[in-house]
Amino acid sequence: MFISEKEIEIRYAETDQMGVVYHANYLVWMEIGRTKIIEDLGFTYAGLEADGYISPVIDLSIQYKSSMKYGQKAMVRTWIESHGRLRTIYGYEIVHEDGTIAATATSEHVLVKKESFRPVSLAKIAPDWDLKYKEIRRHKD
Repeated sequence: MFISEKEIEIRYAETDQMGVVYHANYLVWMEIGRTKIIEDLGFTYAGLEADGYISPVIDLSIQYKSSMKYGQKAMVRTWIESHGRLRTIYGYEIVHEDGTIAATATSEHVLVKKESFRPVSLAKIAPDWDLKYKEIRRHKD
């Protein structure tokens, strides 16, 4: 299974009054991880948007395991959990420097035409990208 990794330096602005990372920042880090895996595979999300397509989140699940704090570094690990005709599920682990898991998550996306929001298959608009996702996905549908 192919796993992309991206290190995040935790900034003070990402913490709450208790000194821990505010929960919504994990979602931002997941987006960074998703962008990184796409780039690691040789594609760009910006290119997809320039061609008139977007990939909105249709489902999100996150489990918080242990808190992270200002000054620490987080590692975002991202992989393709599953990839079908219209939907892609990304998997994530956000881990401390010592390897302790801070959070696990999945996000489910569908590819749509920007102007109409009509679903479209990645295989139709970017067959190489679609084949790569099928090759590296964790669960073979």
